[in-house]
Amino acid sequence: MELWDVYDINMQKTGRTAERGKPMSDDDYHLVTHICVFNSRGQMLIQHRQPFKKGFSGLWDVSAAGSALAGETSRRAAERELKEETGIDMQINVRPSFNISFDRGFDDFYLLDWDGDISTLELQYEEVESVKWATKAEILSMIDNGTFVPYYKSLINMIFDMKNCCIRYGAHFRE
Repeated sequence: MELWDVYDINMQKTGRTAERGKPMSDDDYHLVTHICVFNSRGQMLIQHRQPFKKGFSGLWDVSAAGSALAGETSRRAAERELKEETGIDMQINVRPSFNISFDRGFDDFYLLDWDGDISTLELQYEEVESVKWATKAEILSMIDNGTFVPYYKSLINMIFDMKNCCIRYGAHFRE
């Protein structure tokens, strides 16, 4: 049984928990993290979801993602998901690059650097079939042909633009 902290509309913990898969009240929300790992060539590590994984089965996705468990901070959830799904054990010492609200919660996106050897990664069998490095153009093409999770293409563009920008936070470009 997986428990999540319940948040209010202002992203404040309510002191209550919710069980994954059970209905939540209309005014209850939970926290999700997405981790986008980039190499020094500007490619994103993407994962191929197992064909038997519930939700977007058999599609490619960003490096790692998942809901924060009860008691976890956003950063701790991101570290755990990255380690569980890809085997990358990284201490995350930055704030999320951005947050997107969705119908049932809040989604913190982390943009991280890693130049490791993907052939040595220990992938979580229950969730991840394989991983590879991909460019923005490759990911956008995969969205078009239905082999990547159907994110808005503008989101993928923003992720790559923010990663390649001098300043990772905010809405203004500065040198």
